[in-house]
Amino acid sequence: MKILLAEDDVVNGEYVRKGLTEQGYIVDWVQEGREALTYCLYNQFDLFIADRMLPGMDGLSVVKALRASGSKVPVIFLTALSDVDDKVEGLLAGGDDYMVKPFHLSELLARITVLQRRPVAVEAKTQLTVHDLQLDLLSRVAKRQDCVIELKNKEFNLLELLMENCNNIVSKSIILERVWDLNFDPGTTAVETHISKLRQKVDKPFDVQLIHTVRNMGYSIRAPR
Repeated sequence: MKILLAEDDVVNGEYVRKGLTEQGYIVDWVQEGREALTYCLYNQFDLFIADRMLPGMDGLSVVKALRASGSKVPVIFLTALSDVDDKVEGLLAGGDDYMVKPFHLSELLARITVLQRRPVAVEAKTQLTVHDLQLDLLSRVAKRQDCVIELKNKEFNLLELLMENCNNIVSKSIILERVWDLNFDPGTTAVETHISKLRQKVDKPFDVQLIHTVRNMGYSIRAPR
């Protein structure tokens, strides 16, 4: 999926670009409204993520121009404007969704999924299982081969996130957001440290390694084939 991101704030733009790229999306990032319009008119994108307050030509005008040209590319507005009237204006201009800053990357990813028309069925679970590893979400007890594994709170939450996404790659950005409630990477090594601790407890005492590092992408837990 190819996405055009129009965001003039460098910190926020890099955060969104990095998070989307880690999820496998192809992202072009521009910082000016007229440039965004040109990109959309002369290139094929599956999604346009636009800040409302762009220099040169604001995001609202860009989307109006796109719709006038006949473009049907789905649009998600990103903005600090939270009034209902501002949201309505954005939707009436041709936006498909509207997110107010600050926002969580996981919510943006969920909204992208909805726009792709690929809803994911959500099933309430009280226990997660990968190979011989079991995680009881009610008692918050982890076991492997019937051996209880003592986990601290963050270790349990991290293992739960990995097991919920079994066989899929979970990026560092998503881990920081979901486990530490951070929507940016401040240079912390908390993720690497806790992954190392999990490996010592979950993998090292046993014959089969379940937790894997996917270079430059994130981490994955998966059962052996």
